[in-house]
Amino acid sequence: ENAGRGCAEFLLQLGTGGAFVICCGSGNNGGDGFVIARHLFNARCPVKVLLFSPPESYQGDAAVNLRVIKKLPLEVVQFEDDWSDGQLLHHLNCVGSLNSNWVIDAILGTGATGALRAPLDRVVRIINESKAKKLAVDIPTGMDCDTGGVDSVAVHADVTCTFIAAKSGFKNEKAWPFLGHLHVVSIGIQNVGHGFTTH
Repeated sequence: ENAGRGCAEFLLQLGTGGAFVICCGSGNNGGDGFVIARHLFNARCPVKVLLFSPPESYQGDAAVNLRVIKKLPLEVVQFEDDWSDGQLLHHLNCVGSLNSNWVIDAILGTGATGALRAPLDRVVRIINESKAKKLAVDIPTGMDCDTGGVDSVAVHADVTCTFIAAKSGFKNEKAWPFLGHLHVVSIGIQNVGHGFTTH
C-alpha cells in the first residue's frame, strides 16, 4: 500500500495529469500497480490496467488489490499472447478515447533474473515503442537488480520509483539509461543509503 501510494503521489506531484496505462505482472510488483491504479483513479485520473498474468495467478495482497480495482469503473484488460504488436501498442497508447501520457511498468520486480522469456520480451519492446513516458515500479522490467545488467531487453524508463533505497545494481553505469530519473519512495522502513544519482 505504501509503495503504490508513494508512486501515485509522485506522479501526481509532477503535475502532468493525463491518462495512465498500468502494466501489471503476477507478483508483488503487479500488486503495487493495482494500488497505483486505485490512487490515480481516486485522484480522478483516467486509468487502464493491463494484466500480463491470468487473474487466478495473483495471490495475497496482489489478489486483494486486484479484486478492489475490478469493483471500480476503470478498464482492466487481460493481455492475450495472440495480440499483434499493433494491438498491444494500441492498448498502451490509449485509455478509452484519450491518448496515454504514462505507461507504468509494474510487470517484474526485484526477484526476476535472467533474460526475459516470451511473450514478455516482445511486450517490453513494444512498451519502449510507445510515445508515452514510462515509469518503472521499483526496477525496470528486464534489469537484474543486483548487477544492473540487461540480458536481452529492458524497459527504458523516464522515471524509476524504487523503494526503501536504490538497488545495488543501479550503481552500474550501464543501468542508468534504463532507469531515467531515480526517485526513492519511503514505505515506512528505514532508508539505508542511496548516495548516488543517475544524472
